Amino acid sequence: MPDIRPGFDGQTVICTFEVTPGTVQDVLDALQDAYRQVISRQPGYVAGAIHVNDAQTRIATYSQWRARGDYQAMLRTPEMRERNRAIHAMCKSFEPVMYEVASVHDSGGQMH
Repeated sequence: MPDIRPGFDGQTVICTFEVTPGTVQDVLDALQDAYRQVISRQPGYVAGAIHVNDAQTRIATYSQWRARGDYQAMLRTPEMRERNRAIHAMCKSFEPVMYEVASVHDSGGQMH
């Protein structure tokens, strides 16, 4: 389960993929397989999620890692390098960005 709170002592990565309705399922399948077979088994992996927009033109992934180096090490594995090349070939673009949680707001308007 993601740990979304200020002060999370790890690395959060949000990656957006620009796709077409014709390629969204192929990219989604490739990402789900990568999470099941490789990403979730890497040292330092905490949790992740995959989101698809209604128009099926964007996919966003959210992952958390114990440390930035854990995420970077996963990207450097031969299997993920190969998978990322294949995924990139199916996308118009993709952008991974590292974030820190600034604040969390609950349904009652409380900020945490």
